[in-house]
Amino acid sequence: MAWDEWEQLKADSAQRSSTHMQLNQLAADGGGGGGSSSNLVVNQDDLGAVGHEAHTLFEDLRTGTDIAGLHTNGAGFTMQAATSLKSHGFEIGGALELTVEVWTSQAKTVLQACAHISNHLDYSKKQHAHDDDKIAAQVRHRDGSAASVSELSKYFK
Repeated sequence: MAWDEWEQLKADSAQRSSTHMQLNQLAADGGGGGGSSSNLVVNQDDLGAVGHEAHTLFEDLRTGTDIAGLHTNGAGFTMQAATSLKSHGFEIGGALELTVEVWTSQAKTVLQACAHISNHLDYSKKQHAHDDDKIAAQVRHRDGSAASVSELSKYFK
């Protein structure tokens, strides 16, 4: 694109756009695609379900993949085949060994990601429950009764 073409495109764009402010907002009917509420809501059950799925995927992947070294004889079945092929002079044995190394690395990465998701959600649930308890304790009177709304409004000024 030549410089003069770029300048012409900029000029055309400037002519089409008037110089006024436009604010993005929800439609008057509360639109926005999120139902009647515009707030993001995540329930403990939602987090639990995601964490459970991550843990299930972790267990299925851990037990269902042929990761080198996880079997009782010290090597996965694919690595045993690669070793056998190499010992008989087949070059594909070396390629199969490399494939097992790459597969093992990738499978371990996915296992770590699943464990991280599951553990993080468990931590998040516990931390938020702890935070809720702490906030509830801070906004109560000494006798344990709930603080009034007017009293709470002082914290937001």
